[in-house]
Amino acid sequence: MNITTTTNKEPLHIAVVRLGFTVFFSLTIIYINGILIHIFRKHQVFNMNSRYILYIHLVFNDIIMLALMVLLIILSTVLYTINVSFCIIMLMIAISSNLNNPLTLAAMALECYLAICFPLHHPRICTVKKTYIVIAVIWFLSSLTILPDLFVLVATRPAEYFNSRSFCLWANIFTYPHLEKKRDVSNIICLVIVWLILFYAYFRILFTAQAASSNAKKARNTVLLHGFQLLLCMLSYVHSIMIEGIIKLFPEDARVIRFAISLLIQVTPRLISPIVYGIRDKLFRQYLKRYFLPTTKTDIYPEKLEKKPI
Repeated sequence: MNITTTTNKEPLHIAVVRLGFTVFFSLTIIYINGILIHIFRKHQVFNMNSRYILYIHLVFNDIIMLALMVLLIILSTVLYTINVSFCIIMLMIAISSNLNNPLTLAAMALECYLAICFPLHHPRICTVKKTYIVIAVIWFLSSLTILPDLFVLVATRPAEYFNSRSFCLWANIFTYPHLEKKRDVSNIICLVIVWLILFYAYFRILFTAQAASSNAKKARNTVLLHGFQLLLCMLSYVHSIMIEGIIKLFPEDARVIRFAISLLIQVTPRLISPIVYGIRDKLFRQYLKRYFLPTTKTDIYPEKLEKKPI
């Protein structure tokens, strides 16, 4: 998990400004996503629909990522070093939630594909119970990619190491180069599989007999948005390369470059989910209007709307 702080201390006033801006921006996104989760939990029309369950899982992962990032930035700025065991726990949760996003996008693309290409079988296949099983499998698969790193660390480090203090970065804790290669390979495999699923779902929807319908067109656009979100997810894998390349061009602005790119890659993409689904989806949009404008008289019974692919 890349954060905006560096391993070298900086002037206090600059650190405070960057910390304040990052925390404010992140908490704003967390608040927006929290409203979406509140609406989801409050209304049964959402929590009985596999499509919205997967969407909220995506939003929930974004909240975890942002909350842990803010916590790590604050701790790294105020304390500079923290307990290694505590750092490992936070990093593992953050990395797992980050890996969950591509897998969740793949599941959402398949749900769109089933809704358009197999509308009669969709209610039987995409049940609430099966959706939560899929979410559990997603967490299991993301955990498999980082648990071997933990096992290697436990087997090769003395017990005193886990009680020591360190600046909380993955590269500082897991220092073995083979683990980095293993992580790169697992990330590549994951992304290739997700891209294949997205392409398959998009072209099957494109060539389905119902491709001329508005539902199918909207589903195709949604899968394309999944691809855009996946591209944003991939930016985190080239985070270090981008920083190193730009710093070589502007070495005197290294701190500003690290801060700007980390904010752009780690925080800004978390706005995409609420914009794409919370505002674009007609049903969610009506509930958002009722949340912010409770006196409105329009769309009193949005539950009666026909369920369409988002």
